[in-house]
Amino acid sequence: MLKGISPVLPPELLSILCEMGHGDTLVIADGNFPAASIAKDCKLVRCDGHGVPEILKAILKLVPLDQYVEKPVTLMDVVPGDDCETPIWDTYKQLVSEVDDRGADVIGTIDRFPFYDEAKKAYVVIATSERAQYANVILQKGVVYENEQID
Repeated sequence: MLKGISPVLPPELLSILCEMGHGDTLVIADGNFPAASIAKDCKLVRCDGHGVPEILKAILKLVPLDQYVEKPVTLMDVVPGDDCETPIWDTYKQLVSEVDDRGADVIGTIDRFPFYDEAKKAYVVIATSERAQYANVILQKGVVYENEQID
């Protein structure tokens, strides 16, 4: 057990987050996302029993967002004609705003199939039990600076 590390992050994921470099991406996938097939050429970590927001919050405390790109957070856009709401996106905006001075402006959306294409390029896909629709997130890792405060 470690102090200051969320217990929702398994040791395997902590190791992978440490391995990742600047510009690498990770996917936090909802329960309906085809995580195993998307991750066939990368790492897959299962975080069953947890939702995307709690995993996102824990990761954002450890991993900086890429400061050199405009939208280091990518969501899967709602498919045209799909009559659903995305209240979970408001939670994401709040969580991102807590760790990045740019706030919700760092969040972008892309269509479903381009999202899958980008997800296939990720360093790791994290499968959750999230039941909200359109809850998938891609994060692009930034740089940890030498003068950055360590809590």
